[in-house]
Amino acid sequence: MMSKTNLEPLRREVPFLDLASPHRELEEELTEVFRLALRTASFVGGKVLERFEADFASYCGTNHCRGVGSGTDGLRFALMAAGICPGDIAVTVPNTFIATTEAITQAGATADFVDVLEASGNMDPEKLREYLETRCYFDKSGRLTHRQKGRPVTAVVPVHLYGQPAEMDPILDLAEKYGLKVIEDACQAHGAEYFSRRQNRWKRIGSLGAAAAFSFYPGKNLGACGEAGAVTTNDGALSAKVGMIRDHGQVRKYHHDMEGYNGRLDAIQAGILSVKLKHLSEWNRIRRERAALYNELLGKAPGVIAPGVGPGMRPVWHLYVIRTQRRDELQKHLGDHGVVTGLHYPVPLHLQKSYRPMNVGAGSYPVAEAAARCILSLPMGPALTSSQVEYVCELIVRFMSGRGGQ
Repeated sequence: MMSKTNLEPLRREVPFLDLASPHRELEEELTEVFRLALRTASFVGGKVLERFEADFASYCGTNHCRGVGSGTDGLRFALMAAGICPGDIAVTVPNTFIATTEAITQAGATADFVDVLEASGNMDPEKLREYLETRCYFDKSGRLTHRQKGRPVTAVVPVHLYGQPAEMDPILDLAEKYGLKVIEDACQAHGAEYFSRRQNRWKRIGSLGAAAAFSFYPGKNLGACGEAGAVTTNDGALSAKVGMIRDHGQVRKYHHDMEGYNGRLDAIQAGILSVKLKHLSEWNRIRRERAALYNELLGKAPGVIAPGVGPGMRPVWHLYVIRTQRRDELQKHLGDHGVVTGLHYPVPLHLQKSYRPMNVGAGSYPVAEAAARCILSLPMGPALTSSQVEYVCELIVRFMSGRGGQ
């Protein structure tokens, strides 16, 4: 830690995420991807896409991967391919990016929520159990049905928030008991691992549910140079259906078994992702090191709660999110000293204007709502240096100890 009594001479700029540095290091390899596309006119589909799909499936420990246009496409297509139908209900969490619920709604289903665990912000399995036991029943045909809404409950969408695995074993146990499909929202969890009691081994996120969706938005742990996403699964039929849905419902050119979407992954982006995938494990290692340093140094900051990591979890720290009741003041203080921070996410989905028709008021999901008032995302990424982490922590410790910039 820095020993200076005044931080102003040490002021530095710490970006929230430095995207430029990793791209400079890989510039020649990434440029070669573009050159190859130009010289071969391979822009959509083809061997470059197939190679990435095979490599990412292998990385995740799944039999199949389908590249798609975005993480939102991935989640929507996975739900549709898993048989989630218009009128169904899919259960997820309220403290996620709206793409999670957009995908559910655009698949024709309705989103419903359960609250989250305070330490991780991920789905609380006990709240899910309570939801299934008290709000649902099996109708005469054996279909799980919501008591008030009269609609079938068919899916659970756990979100691996901030790169921290959700508690998948109890979620999968409940899904098995109630006949639900589990579609993982893995858009922030590339390379995260979970120790599966059910299989007695470590498993990569994206290989636990019926299918999983990944986003390769540029700021993700594995990011494209534009929009991109993928669906991973061990189910060959589900994978084949995703392949049709993303390509206008085609089984082969101009032969359409269904209506679909234009949701293909561009070959250039697939090639870029193949280059970056070789570096993902190292980038995640650096993120883990920076998170460990944050945890160590922020232990000296009164009133700051560092993110918790449960047993059997190996997060990849897409985001490093602290909690403090002085969030707004601290965020301003950090900004005044050159440190860029973020809020992920300041308004839970059930309180958003877009979901007012759900008629779910404040107080419905108290843990998620309380977190939204005090979360603060600190700088994180493979280009973040140890000295930058020290600087950020010094600012936080001094501010929270009442010493401000002195």
